[in-house]
Amino acid sequence: MEYILDLLYIYIAVYSVYFLVLAVRNLKDKPFKIEKRYSQYEEKDHLAVVIYSHNNKATLESLINQLKLQDYPIDCFKVFAILDNCNDGSETIFNTNRFVNVINFKDNGTLGKDQAVSLLIEQLVSDQWIDSYIFIDATRGISTDFLSTVNSALVKNSVLSGETLMLTDNLDIIDTIKAVYLKYHMNFINKARTLLGLAVQADSGVFIIKKEIVDRIGEVDFKNIDSELKYSLLLSKIGYRCAYNPNIQTFVNAEGYIFRRPRISQRLLLFKNCFKSMFCKNFVFTEHVLSLIAPNFWVLVIAYLGLMKHSYRYYFFVDFKVVLFSFMLLIAGFAISLINAKLNLKEIILLCFYPLYSIGHIIKNMPPIRGLLARIANGRVTNEKDKLSIDVVVSTGKSDLPCKLEFISDKGISKVRFIFKNKKYTTGGHLRMIDALQELKSKLDDYGFILKICNCCSHFASSVDGSTNMLKGTCSCDYPSPSLKEPKPTLIWNSCSKFSPARLNSLIEEMVSKGKEE
Repeated sequence: MEYILDLLYIYIAVYSVYFLVLAVRNLKDKPFKIEKRYSQYEEKDHLAVVIYSHNNKATLESLINQLKLQDYPIDCFKVFAILDNCNDGSETIFNTNRFVNVINFKDNGTLGKDQAVSLLIEQLVSDQWIDSYIFIDATRGISTDFLSTVNSALVKNSVLSGETLMLTDNLDIIDTIKAVYLKYHMNFINKARTLLGLAVQADSGVFIIKKEIVDRIGEVDFKNIDSELKYSLLLSKIGYRCAYNPNIQTFVNAEGYIFRRPRISQRLLLFKNCFKSMFCKNFVFTEHVLSLIAPNFWVLVIAYLGLMKHSYRYYFFVDFKVVLFSFMLLIAGFAISLINAKLNLKEIILLCFYPLYSIGHIIKNMPPIRGLLARIANGRVTNEKDKLSIDVVVSTGKSDLPCKLEFISDKGISKVRFIFKNKKYTTGGHLRMIDALQELKSKLDDYGFILKICNCCSHFASSVDGSTNMLKGTCSCDYPSPSLKEPKPTLIWNSCSKFSPARLNSLIEEMVSKGKEE
């Protein structure tokens, strides 16, 4: 037991010193300011801007217009827009637009960012004109000097991520706390690590990389946040650390951003897999692997409280004053870290609440708890509130509007929430999800709007499968292949390019007719 306590103290004491070093180094970010000042004078690389979009017509059009206004030479960059099974009319943006190379994937379901981007990279591998890729989500916005800033940052680094600026006005308190922590993490942890020459995690939302590196690896890995962490480690291993640059800024509405962090179990698994290979001359990779086991706030606090109590009352290999001193170093590091993290007083207060959120998140995602919640969900016990968010399109008769639907189940009561920009409408509580959706359809019909999902399509037929919510159905359309000989199984919230509006009450009439037949 004594050896375990000794190792625990060494572990947290080393981290406390490391944290203080990061905080002090972050005070001097002059290199970024100098780089920003002279970004216009660097030799211009040939850049390929790859935009990924899935039903983001409004923000995609805005981003294209912002690229047209760049202060970067127009003959030094190309724009590629990936439309991944978009049914919101995104392709109409490019009807008379030769500025953008459009890659439209449709009639094969939604590929996902990773697969869609990989298919484009396969097409561009032989393009020797391109020097670097800029991958950016269609939900982002940029300033007029974005490409110049990226070009300047590529002089010293081959792989880059940037700062995400987010509006938090319409967020609830939990999401606001997470947004503040994200801002703190970027402007302190990521910036300080880069200033020290260490690697940060790649962010597929805005990710810049030299083409020669992609050609060498053969791919990018944007499946999820865990795969992005794994890809970042691979880059460190082959000598191309991902660096953070606060000059590379993108703007995003909070509704278009998903807060993500790698799971602790995934970090530990990666550490286990990389443990043997980290003993090498590549210090950046070794440190990157060790950073996977960096302690969180609660580990540090509980460990220090326990060790201070133990060293004060019993024999310990270091004196109580030494333990207390290292704890003070950690506190000092945190105080210093706030100086250059771009946080106002309100954000600093909210940041102090993040540990409370993190402990709840950790408990919820522990394997036993996660398994219990999964069993409860499978057993159809609805003691907790579940929410499923779906991107949908609403037709006004003249144009299609990208919106969101949230299917909410709270203690056996079903609701549907309709979200368009900053406006929301939530149905009343119903025993069945299908009834809540019917109320929303009626509400939209009153305003002349049509919800373009399977449940509102003339090709859709509901399946009476004995379930309460009646979420399943069949599609009689020949989508995606005319070789289909029987109706295709689907769900009420799915959508496709073959949508044909049905009469509002078709579902009710169908249920009545089926009841008469039975």
